[in-house]
Amino acid sequence: MSSSDDDTPLLAANRSSGSALSNPVISKSTDATMGDSGDANGSAAPGISIRYGPVDDEDTAMADAADGTNGRAATKRKARLSAGKKSYVDAESSEDDKPLSKRRRTLTRKQSESDSEDNVPLASRVNGAKLPPASKTAIGEESDSDAPIEQKLSKEKSKIEQNAAKEAKEIRKSEAVSKKAAVKTEKVPSSKKKQANGVKRELSEDETPLRAVPKKAARATKSESATPAKKGKGKATPVKEETEEVEGAEEEEEYRWWEDPTKGDGTIKWKTLEHNGVVFPPPYEPLPKDVKMKYGGVPVTLEPDAEEVAGFFGSMLNSTHNVENPTFQKNFFEDFKAILKKTGGAKDSQGKPVQIKEFTKCDFKPIFEYYEMKRIEKRNLSSAEKKKLKAEKDEAEAAFMYCIWDGRKQKVGNFRVEPPGLFRGRGEHPKTGKVKTRVQPEQITINIGKTAKVPPPPEGHKWKEVKHDQEGTWLAMWQENINGNYKYVMLAANSDVKGQSDHKKFEKARELKKHIDKIRQDYTKGLRAELMADRQRATAVYLIDKFALRAGNEKGEDEADTVGCCSLKYENVSLRPPKTVIFDFLGKDSIRFYDEVEVDQQVFKNLKIFKKAPKKDGDEIFDRLTTSALNKHLSNYMPGLTAKVFRTYNASYTFATLLREMSAEGSVAEKVKQYNDANRKVAILCNHKRTVTAGHANQMEKLGDRIKGLRYQKWRVKMMMLDLDSSIKKKKGSKYFERDEDLNDDWVREHQAFLIEEQKQKITKKFEKDNEKLVAEGEKEMKPKELEERLLALKDMEKKFQKENKTGKVDAEGKGQTIEKLENNVAKLEQRIENMSLQAEDKENNKEVALGTSKINYIDPRLTVVFTKKFDVPIEKFFSKTLREKFDWAIKSVEEDWEF
Repeated sequence: MSSSDDDTPLLAANRSSGSALSNPVISKSTDATMGDSGDANGSAAPGISIRYGPVDDEDTAMADAADGTNGRAATKRKARLSAGKKSYVDAESSEDDKPLSKRRRTLTRKQSESDSEDNVPLASRVNGAKLPPASKTAIGEESDSDAPIEQKLSKEKSKIEQNAAKEAKEIRKSEAVSKKAAVKTEKVPSSKKKQANGVKRELSEDETPLRAVPKKAARATKSESATPAKKGKGKATPVKEETEEVEGAEEEEEYRWWEDPTKGDGTIKWKTLEHNGVVFPPPYEPLPKDVKMKYGGVPVTLEPDAEEVAGFFGSMLNSTHNVENPTFQKNFFEDFKAILKKTGGAKDSQGKPVQIKEFTKCDFKPIFEYYEMKRIEKRNLSSAEKKKLKAEKDEAEAAFMYCIWDGRKQKVGNFRVEPPGLFRGRGEHPKTGKVKTRVQPEQITINIGKTAKVPPPPEGHKWKEVKHDQEGTWLAMWQENINGNYKYVMLAANSDVKGQSDHKKFEKARELKKHIDKIRQDYTKGLRAELMADRQRATAVYLIDKFALRAGNEKGEDEADTVGCCSLKYENVSLRPPKTVIFDFLGKDSIRFYDEVEVDQQVFKNLKIFKKAPKKDGDEIFDRLTTSALNKHLSNYMPGLTAKVFRTYNASYTFATLLREMSAEGSVAEKVKQYNDANRKVAILCNHKRTVTAGHANQMEKLGDRIKGLRYQKWRVKMMMLDLDSSIKKKKGSKYFERDEDLNDDWVREHQAFLIEEQKQKITKKFEKDNEKLVAEGEKEMKPKELEERLLALKDMEKKFQKENKTGKVDAEGKGQTIEKLENNVAKLEQRIENMSLQAEDKENNKEVALGTSKINYIDPRLTVVFTKKFDVPIEKFFSKTLREKFDWAIKSVEEDWEF
């Protein structure tokens, strides 16, 4: 489908005035002058990130050609070394003061044998824990070379794409044959009803004509035919048993909507709808009179509305990531001054006005200390008090938790109106710190059935509007003040409506596999198109398919400067000959997207043309393409196809391919790791990456301490064996009883102190629970003296540790202890250590891969269900209770032989 010339004025009008616009037609001379830059022999195949890959030397690093490829010929990028490990700049460092385009992740040279332990990869040490070898499905196992993982996987990606093309052709061929057979069958006289492949057959003894089956059994037959039968089941179930099964199912009233062919995507989403509206946050509770913000050291009195805003900032002083952010501070202070002006300003103890002009003079610590005290009080409430408060809250909200949708009770997701506060945003959002104002009923529109009772608004208020939009799946909506976005109250994730939406999304991705070969052929051909619009569109689809770029949407000037493929600016794309492309921009949720990739030679050439002078910073690369035009073009291949479907298709198809070839073995923990290894492959092959979280190193350190604690415990058990029978040392060898070198005396004493404190907390909590139980049963509470007596056990524990440290011997603990029992304990501890070490290795490997996002949003959940059934792993290992409810349709609709 070619772009018509009629699109040009419209596209030009959409671009900012004064910006350079590409010529509508690419001249032969331009095509020739921007010719091939030479081939990169031995480089990674297109479609895999190479940002960890090698760069030859510093002289060849990021030197943009003088032909105006980037307009910055003099700039150079530091080279990366072949086996370099990334080290991430601290978020609080001076890097934040640099422009986005100037910030780069820093790299360190390859580790030498003489490097200190601090430079050893975290996963290799985990506080001394020796990690098991990588599993059979681990990434990079294919080769012993030092080549980056991405290069090792490039061939696999190419192979998967070839298989996808082959499969697409086979599916279309199969569908054509089936369609032809169906047409042929329609021509057969209606008297010949029961036929197979045109040959009449007799009914077996186990089969009954449909008209003879009772209605309930008929429904069961239809239901069972929609779900693949389990392996090993051959004979058809008798009608009588089917009837009984359905009667049991009807008692549960389960609605298996995914098996109901009448539930399509019609324009009308519901016929009747009843609900009770929304829950508003409680009104502001003013601070005590002795708790005041200070300005220049002087306590000031504020009006309640201004005091509430000061409390927003004061209550989060412990969130340094936000309150120390200059943008956060600036936005908050501007809004704070505006509310001060509106409410009459601040006053000192004498009632005299205080002009608040400088943020640095504001002291919010008294407010923070008050709210921190309230948080501690809440944390220290007894379990009974916490349960009572929760029960009261649940009772007050019970009426809002469910709605009646077409006569069926459905859970409502977010029925609470968001309370006022400070907007945080994600990534580097320009509006972080601005005040989110309190939402009033007058801002809220209710969507409900015409005959249903409209929920009453709070006293003295009214709703903005009441609608009866049967095409909408929302119950209420309002517009927030920060970005002007609309917020909707929707059904919960485990509701039929939400489930149908997820099901439709993944089915659309499955449909794409029938057309992917044609799409890839077309955009490959379009990369050489004469019309600029056609070539830009083909290049954009290539980038979206190969590198999982989001399409990007046009936005207003007041919105965050986030971009996607279609809205990439000149400065967001740098080119390094022969065919490396560097992307650097703020993506979805203002999170920085930075990647280096190798592309096809023609794509590299096209990007040079799209960046050709007189284009400069601020100009769009794909200036003759919009997201809507791109999606309109894609819909020609299949209804509803948009750019975002490629992410879901590529992730699901890749995982399905890996799953077919997988042979998960070992313990459940090992199988889980093998699943995660495959998921990680998907993330790399489909370019789904994330930034390492700030707390990752701390989490790894804690996990390492737990592993060391288990190893210390194992050593103590072995020493108990010597206490029972000293002759066993000769039998097992002295090395068996040696304590690991990293468990030195200082660490042991520190760990023993931790164990004593841990035991103290356990005894105290047990005492409190026992007291709560006594009170609940109407009996007297135990006195504090009882707790003191229980805590005496800690002194015995402390003496025991002191004796062990002095003598180097450990007395056997427990009655009737035997060598066999202790050996079993050692084996159990070794299994726990191995499982935890696998978790540590997995966590370290996943630090840059958002496995949760990939698993929940991009990989068809039915594939995870297939894995669990195929390799006998509990579904709980992959889906939490909430996700099991969300993907209930996936869990119940497939067996292990299901194919994506």
